[in-house]
Amino acid sequence: MKKNDILALLLLLGSAAQAQNWPEIKPEARPGSRWWWMGSAVDKQNLSYNLRLYGTAGIGSLEITPIYGVKGNEQREIPFLSPRWMEMLEYTQDEAKKNGIGIDMNTGTGWPFGGPDITLEHAATRAIFEQYSITGGKDIVQDISISNPKEKKQREIATLNRLMAYSTDGTCLNLTEKVKNGKLKWSAPKGEWKLIALFIGKTFQKVKRAAPGGEGYVMDHMNPEAVKGYFTKFDHAFQQNKVTYPRTFFNDSYEVYKADWTPHLLEEFERRRGYKLEEHFPEFLDTTRTEATRRIVSDYRETVSEMLIDNFTTQWTKWAHKHGSTTRNQAHGSPANLIDTYASVDIPECEGFGLTDFHIKGLRKDSLTRPNFSDISMLKYASSAAHIAGKPYTSSETSTWLTEHFRTSLSQCKPDMDLMFVSGVNHMFFHGTPYSPQEAAWPGWLFYASINMSPTNSIWRDAPAFFEYITRCQSFLQMGQPDNDFLVYLPIYDLWDEIAGRLVSFDIHKMDRYAPKFIKTIQTIIAGGYDVDYISDAFIKTTRCTGDQLVTSGGTRYKALIVPAARLMPAATLRKLIELARQGATVIFVEQYPEDVPGYHELDKNRKTFQHITRQLPATDSFKQTQQFAFGKGQIIVGSDYQQALAQTGIPAEELKTRYGLQFIRRSNPEGHHYFVSCLQDKDTDGWVTLNVPETTAMFFNPMNVERGRAQSRTSNGKLEVRLQLKSGESLIIQTLNKPLDKEPAWNYPEEQAYSLSLDHGWKLNFVESTPSITGRFDIDSPLSWTELEQPEAKINMGTGCYSLEIDLPALEADDWILDLGDVRESARVRINGHDAGTAWAAPFRLKVGKWLKTGKNLIEVEVTNLPANRIADMDRKNIEWRIFKDINMAKLNYVKGDYKNWSTMPSGLNGNVRLIPVKYSKQ
Repeated sequence: MKKNDILALLLLLGSAAQAQNWPEIKPEARPGSRWWWMGSAVDKQNLSYNLRLYGTAGIGSLEITPIYGVKGNEQREIPFLSPRWMEMLEYTQDEAKKNGIGIDMNTGTGWPFGGPDITLEHAATRAIFEQYSITGGKDIVQDISISNPKEKKQREIATLNRLMAYSTDGTCLNLTEKVKNGKLKWSAPKGEWKLIALFIGKTFQKVKRAAPGGEGYVMDHMNPEAVKGYFTKFDHAFQQNKVTYPRTFFNDSYEVYKADWTPHLLEEFERRRGYKLEEHFPEFLDTTRTEATRRIVSDYRETVSEMLIDNFTTQWTKWAHKHGSTTRNQAHGSPANLIDTYASVDIPECEGFGLTDFHIKGLRKDSLTRPNFSDISMLKYASSAAHIAGKPYTSSETSTWLTEHFRTSLSQCKPDMDLMFVSGVNHMFFHGTPYSPQEAAWPGWLFYASINMSPTNSIWRDAPAFFEYITRCQSFLQMGQPDNDFLVYLPIYDLWDEIAGRLVSFDIHKMDRYAPKFIKTIQTIIAGGYDVDYISDAFIKTTRCTGDQLVTSGGTRYKALIVPAARLMPAATLRKLIELARQGATVIFVEQYPEDVPGYHELDKNRKTFQHITRQLPATDSFKQTQQFAFGKGQIIVGSDYQQALAQTGIPAEELKTRYGLQFIRRSNPEGHHYFVSCLQDKDTDGWVTLNVPETTAMFFNPMNVERGRAQSRTSNGKLEVRLQLKSGESLIIQTLNKPLDKEPAWNYPEEQAYSLSLDHGWKLNFVESTPSITGRFDIDSPLSWTELEQPEAKINMGTGCYSLEIDLPALEADDWILDLGDVRESARVRINGHDAGTAWAAPFRLKVGKWLKTGKNLIEVEVTNLPANRIADMDRKNIEWRIFKDINMAKLNYVKGDYKNWSTMPSGLNGNVRLIPVKYSKQ
């Protein structure tokens, strides 16, 4: 049995017994984080100190990524993979185990893979073309060299790979062997000739943000010899130092810039595509983008994709498996087919980059943010690959560049975390946690693009509540199997045909330009109440039909396959789709049938084959009208409107989305199904919702506070309906079962009474923690931002203020009380009469507190923690030097230099009306 199959089986068996309770918490369910080792300047005492804090807070996984160091700290830096470094790794693994933390590591430092052992021969490679015009009928002596004076370094090291001659009558000659010492000597036949020389050059790209011992050239990821050689230094270090290989090896987003070639590309191109690319250099380099050019460039892109997968990710994963490790990879940024690249590793990882504005009520907005480049359509590449390939985990690089440094709150993190969950993520990693020695002056050691999810950040005080939320969500999201409705064909050949240029890298910042139609398709389908996974041509080949369901090679089932306006499709793919339909599957073609095959080689022959296959499709005069055709045991549906076409399948849309606008993901499990649902919108939800599952009962689980209970449910027209209440920004887990739940506690549906108690007088404030220190107690009467105090330090401090109030609670009839804290800056721990009543860290900032309240005198204490922004801005105004990091140091949003001295004071604490709301629970 394969490693991934074992992992999936263990997950399934481990969670099956927890059918109507919280699943057992596995280490992988706890949040992970990228662990920046700055200069690898770690020591055992501080490793123990940091790991203890991480483990106590609830971190379950750490990925070691060494990067550049701290200024003036050179004597403590440890070269990557040196005996001392390996000693620290071994110590880390032992200490992490004591704290319940799993250790992963980057297979390198910084990113991409490379380092001092990468010679120019094995470094990232680029093609340089030179063209010459020759009149034949005479002996030619021609200088064959790189002419651009700006390419001085290339002129020194680049090698001639091909020199091809093309005549106006179509003759093509290989003149490479006639070039000696940079001179072509050739008795040219009569006529006009175009000569094209291909030089193999280098990108000269160095490892970005490299740590000591990791500096050097980025390797040629398409070169199998370079990749194989790269891993030998790891084998040497681990085996010579007798250190256990880590649980998982990690690779960051590709980011190998301008690397469009590799020494054996032409040979591989001929082997894979069936013709010689060098015989078509004129078309390949033609900027007018004729049909021939587009087809040849598409073939080139497909070859690069295959070589990257075969020679890098597949080889890397096999190497890791040999040592008992797995691989976790970000495929985005690479020029390869993202689905197949993600699927070639054990744990596909997506990336959020920026902040999404869902217009959630009560959520603070900041002017210093950047929009999220990763909408749900982008995030789904990784989870789709995991689902169709049967991988149990999808991970995420989480909370990268949400806001400016020191200004990101836990409440801002939650909505984009929920977006990742509904996209299929179930094994998240923060970006990230810098290792910082205990003795380092505040703000400690920092990484420029990081949220800084670490003990030096004030948000760490209440972060355990966020970590617990993530853990509870992931305990369900790692349970069972994916249960998305449809497969959507990724029209990769259309993308390769349409995008201009030679090399295309599918990075998250450009997908709106590269795949706008595909993005709109996915958004339209999801808005219609369905969920999807993407599928590639390679995975269609291995998909089978069982009954009327499609089953991928990973064992995941789908109800239909959608082909979204694809113009180009290999004949083999279309033949397989027709075969699946005949066997009982539903295949949906939107806007058109595929019209043509991709590729250049034997085009006429392939077109005839393709046309023969298309004649087997149901005849239709127009796609404007949605039509349904019985086809063998299955059906083919055609049309131009997605919602009409999908409705023809008879598969109902989820009302969670269509009626209530909720985001969700559904999974199956041995007891039934379960949903993660998030209200990522500006309106609340309260109503009866039909769920598209066959079960008859439902349990609700609140991942914010561990509440669980039997949902109000009923069966209508043979379908399960549940009553659902969610405030804007809230989330819930629903589990559906086919058994009575009478012994389970009933879920409490609060009905807020028409009156509430406004707690607007009598407040006092003192500081539990504060830097600079603020002593004494302040009679503030109404709750207000502590920056409004007549206390200079209050405008520049970082800390926790305790707002306290004594109230005389009347004997009112209520089943419970909700404490609505209003505008919280930024998170709050609440005590009622000395009892811990919970932490309000996300919108809506509300807690149920009735069980601790009593008629008569009550003491309410609210410990609010602010952000570090005011403190760091004051340090900049005082010219205190804290930017002590090498390389990029502490760049601001959009990678610009600057400081924070002009920041306005950010409100801190409670900022308005606080209310106690009596509620009654509706009876079931």
